[in-house]
Amino acid sequence: MATLRIKSTWFKPGADKTPEQNASAMAFIAWRVAVKALQNLRAAGFSIDAGPPYFGVVRELLVFLLAATDRLAYARLGVEARAAFTPALVRRVAEILAENESELIDAPTGQDFAGLFIEQFNRVGAQYGEFDWSESEGPDFAFMRYLGSRLEALLPAEDRRWIVEQVMAAEAPAAAEMLARAMQGLWSTEPRRTRRAALSGD
Repeated sequence: MATLRIKSTWFKPGADKTPEQNASAMAFIAWRVAVKALQNLRAAGFSIDAGPPYFGVVRELLVFLLAATDRLAYARLGVEARAAFTPALVRRVAEILAENESELIDAPTGQDFAGLFIEQFNRVGAQYGEFDWSESEGPDFAFMRYLGSRLEALLPAEDRRWIVEQVMAAEAPAAAEMLARAMQGLWSTEPRRTRRAALSGD
């Protein structure tokens, strides 16, 4: 299966970035990771139709990823920076989701996709707050199992018995690893590696 390649370093890493700038970058990364996880589930044989079922799964994956990113931010940032970072992250992800959902779903005019997602994050994210996550170990058993249980309700009956196992064995650990690498890259102060110069023959 193809590996998702994510750019997670700033072009000028030495320049200070605001929490909002880092949140915007992480929002795009979270979106890509969520879509990749959904593609993996489809490739594993789970029936996720285009339209509302697709975005239902994406929303649950995004809530999981944002709850995870907030834990990483808690460990990496100060209280003040995290207080600016996480709300900006959620709002930007909500905007990205709404842009895609409004284009692809025939919904009533004025449907507030962004507002509905923020409401879902506030509600479901509070439950993720009851579980453990560490930057070194990632999500605990309950954190990953909860994602599986949330997805279980969205899938056809024949897929429900397998989704928790798939999430815990593959999708959640892979997503957690990508998030941790992305956070480390965005906050890195090390100089950006330059491309290897081509050798010229004399």
